[in-house]
Amino acid sequence: MPNSVWEPLTPPTTPASADGPNPPLDTPADALAELLTAIARRQHEHRRRTVDRLTTVLDTGLLPPELTAMALYYRAKAYKDLGHNEASRAGMQAVADAGGRLAPKARRGLANLARISGDFPTALAAVPTLGGKGRHHRVEGDIHWPHGNIAQAVTAFTTARTEAEQHNAAGERAIAQVRLALAVAFTDPDRAADELTLAHQLLDGLDQRTTTLLARTAALIKDAGTDDVTDRAQSLHTDIDNAGLPFPTRFAELALAFHHAVRGDHHNLTATLGRLNELTATGDFAYFTDITHFMAHQPLPRPSTTRWLEPEDTLRGRWETLVAERRHHLGIHQP
Repeated sequence: MPNSVWEPLTPPTTPASADGPNPPLDTPADALAELLTAIARRQHEHRRRTVDRLTTVLDTGLLPPELTAMALYYRAKAYKDLGHNEASRAGMQAVADAGGRLAPKARRGLANLARISGDFPTALAAVPTLGGKGRHHRVEGDIHWPHGNIAQAVTAFTTARTEAEQHNAAGERAIAQVRLALAVAFTDPDRAADELTLAHQLLDGLDQRTTTLLARTAALIKDAGTDDVTDRAQSLHTDIDNAGLPFPTRFAELALAFHHAVRGDHHNLTATLGRLNELTATGDFAYFTDITHFMAHQPLPRPSTTRWLEPEDTLRGRWETLVAERRHHLGIHQP
């Protein structure tokens, strides 16, 4: 079942959908109604509320196995958005082991969690096992761009978008397009503007908060080195906090790091790196701090915990080149 099937739904206005205590769930019908409400409303409520709703449903034990897997899967997704990756991993593994309709999505979730933890070899090894239902090309693109392999990432995301179009998967098509725009934004601001225009067209009529916030991050990367990026980043942070989605915060900070590196603003770059260190203290997205050091032409303060696919010097050279090319594009002299 594609995620986008839930996106166009207008949130119910029944008491069960209001903030506050979870409704009593005494029958399988009650549990099913609350499951569907929680999934439909997850784009409109804080992810903690989604976790609470789905935990209450699961604790009843009233759902049949297939619907239990659905509750586990969407709770695992909410846990990932909250940065609770061990809980997310446990849920995804349970769904993958059950082998039902959501197993391919759960295997994709596990591959993404491996990448988030910085284990790129494990994530890449999983790609051939995912197939189209597991969004293998999107997962591949998310592995390539942190390595500075922008061309390979763009190819992967373009293929992912094409597959989504062929299967009329509107939500996945929008997700792939935003990822494509984000990758392009590092290398080609003019093309990125066009890709973002298409991304917003594809997002129109959907309700994908995380993807929409990521599109705004891609716009910051596209404009890195120009004057209003810092103010826009602050506004984006506020909206991320209000949405209860810590996950995109790291991307916003990486966009700021690229901006400050392009401008040669060492003071603000150091401050951004400090925030990234705090945001990645658990190890999740710690590779963003590596990338920031690469962009800033700074040595790593300690051996990296990231399991990269290529030597550090290769990665450092790519990210330094991306910064230098943006400076050249904007006519900024080497600081």
